[in-house]
Amino acid sequence: MDEAYIKQTIDEVLQHTGCTISEYVFTEEGGIYWCSLSTPDSRFLIGKDGETLRSFNHLVRKLVEKKFGETVSAALFIDINGYQKKYFDGIRTTAHMLAERARYFKSTIEAEPMPAFERRIMHMFLENAKDIQTESKGEGKDRRLTIKYVGDII
Repeated sequence: MDEAYIKQTIDEVLQHTGCTISEYVFTEEGGIYWCSLSTPDSRFLIGKDGETLRSFNHLVRKLVEKKFGETVSAALFIDINGYQKKYFDGIRTTAHMLAERARYFKSTIEAEPMPAFERRIMHMFLENAKDIQTESKGEGKDRRLTIKYVGDII
């Protein structure tokens, strides 16, 4: 991942907002490439329920995708003052709990309807589980993730 280009892209996007970034930290965890930003302007950049941050992530990913391709940008997430990681941890906990429930009952478990962004995160967290398959079902606001126990595949 070209950290210099990502930093430049973020700076260009924020250039006209008046927001300042005091620190950029790049890390990789479980196939997710994190660009963690520290800023005193987090309230403005995160927005209500993280909506602005999701839009900011989308915009930066599209710009990176234009230069490097979709496979690079798909796993890139921008985090502001740790907000995104806390949010991901909550989704990861839910995904883990639902997967364990599917294993215990050896059946298919449906999650509550959720936005595509959250379903995508749950798919990513559970993609390496050999005994679990995930699938999105439903339409529109009723679209939800199903977690199916498939047993131990050898």
